[in-house]
Amino acid sequence: MENRVRFAPSPTGKVHVGNIRTAIFNWLFARHTGGKFILRVEDTDRERSTQEAIDALLECMEWLGLDFDEEIMYQSKRADAHLEAVQKMISEGNAYKAPSKDGEATPTLFRIPWNCDSIDCVREGNTHEITVHPEEDVIIDMTGVNYAQISRKGKAVPEAACLAGFKDLKVYNAENECVFELNPEIDGILSGGKSFTLQNCSKFVFTRREVFFNDMIKGELAKPMDSMKDLVVVRSDGSPVFHIANVCDDMAQNITHIVRGDDHVENTYRHILLFDALGYNVPVYAHMPMIVNKQGKPYSKRDGDAFVGDFRSKGYESESFFNYLTLLGWSPGDDREKMNRAELIEAFELERVKSSPAQLDMNKLQNLNGMYLAEMEFGSFVEIAKTAAADFEWFEGVELSYFETVAKLLQTRTKLFSQVEGWSYFFTDNVEFNMKNLKKAIKKDEVRNALTSLTEKLTAMEDLVEANIEAAIAAAGEEFELGPGKLNQPVRVCVTGGGIGADLLETIVILGKDKSVNRIKEALEINFDA
Repeated sequence: MENRVRFAPSPTGKVHVGNIRTAIFNWLFARHTGGKFILRVEDTDRERSTQEAIDALLECMEWLGLDFDEEIMYQSKRADAHLEAVQKMISEGNAYKAPSKDGEATPTLFRIPWNCDSIDCVREGNTHEITVHPEEDVIIDMTGVNYAQISRKGKAVPEAACLAGFKDLKVYNAENECVFELNPEIDGILSGGKSFTLQNCSKFVFTRREVFFNDMIKGELAKPMDSMKDLVVVRSDGSPVFHIANVCDDMAQNITHIVRGDDHVENTYRHILLFDALGYNVPVYAHMPMIVNKQGKPYSKRDGDAFVGDFRSKGYESESFFNYLTLLGWSPGDDREKMNRAELIEAFELERVKSSPAQLDMNKLQNLNGMYLAEMEFGSFVEIAKTAAADFEWFEGVELSYFETVAKLLQTRTKLFSQVEGWSYFFTDNVEFNMKNLKKAIKKDEVRNALTSLTEKLTAMEDLVEANIEAAIAAAGEEFELGPGKLNQPVRVCVTGGGIGADLLETIVILGKDKSVNRIKEALEINFDA
């Protein structure tokens, strides 16, 4: 049987990096196993699910090369199928309409099944005991068990859970007398014919049951059924909710594996019971860790770029972005970080996804993107760089051959195409100095004297080549007793305006003698005390 996975986003705005990482992991799993990757658009939020958001989603997927194998399913078009499934559950006793007050419309709830001992994902545990608040009534009816526990300060804490969570329930009063047993009354309660209000209760004693499943990433997960409520599947206005729609659509698309964020773990306990009630084999689940910031909190726009479009507009390459997001919570099992798509497909296994949160590191992403740009075919690099430069005034009238010379020098130093803006010092007559760096670099008299000497040597130089420039810088530094290389940084700050950049000697050759000399002189004339 082929593996079938789906990416099922709700298009209500921009595409978050966490959502697209989910798509990438599903896509890689499908491609690695020879399965199918399916796109389902969960567009049931009529107000927020806009065509603009759907278009943005599809554009992001196309940019990242996330091709899907079947026609897109739009959840909003399947409401009839969802309601039909609910009617089936009602007829089989697995769902019910909530009791109505004054004839008002009420929602329909999925009943956590009372007779669930034969369900594979449910197991029976030991006898469990709960202390309840004696001053609050215990109400037991078709919707479940409502009661109150006691806080540390002795106050009542309201609680409610499904009937199925209290197998063999016995309720005791303060004298330790059993005042109610659930099992003999369960049929009447489930039918809605009986309900009970109990007073002055002190404790519950019951057989605890729990829902469990084996997660491919997190291992075995379990939840006591006495912490679960019956689940609303149809709103009082007649519209199906996410839970039933999600499960029905997974059934319709024959999904075998559900790979999604771990914020859905709580939903999964209920969904596997829904699958069973609808007669479908429960898919294999894999819940991915969330993406977090440095403080360990969910990564959001407050932490920086959080949407795919933001990264694309900043100049990140689709392949490097794809590569980085794959490594965000997953490892190939060795030291590789830069991996092409074929290598990622070959190596990807869900079992290697880490269960702990993954921290988004912008420096790592930028460095990885720089590696991709450095290896890019030069003609492609120049074309994209030209497009980026076209937004700036200094690009107007630039000779293509000169631009290519600069691009060749800076390709390996460029991590983002948005950094092309910083190439301006090659194309303008007036450089913008970083005054703080400049003052620090040239404040000493011996440095200033050495720079003056260097301007004289450069002016007199007949052949402006790297070897001659290097010799001139060394001679000017030695003349004023500066150690080897001590004049390099002051020269760089003067001719480029900044403290870092490409090879200094090549930079001076490209800038030319006049421009380099004039910038050093201009820097020396600045009065920092003014």
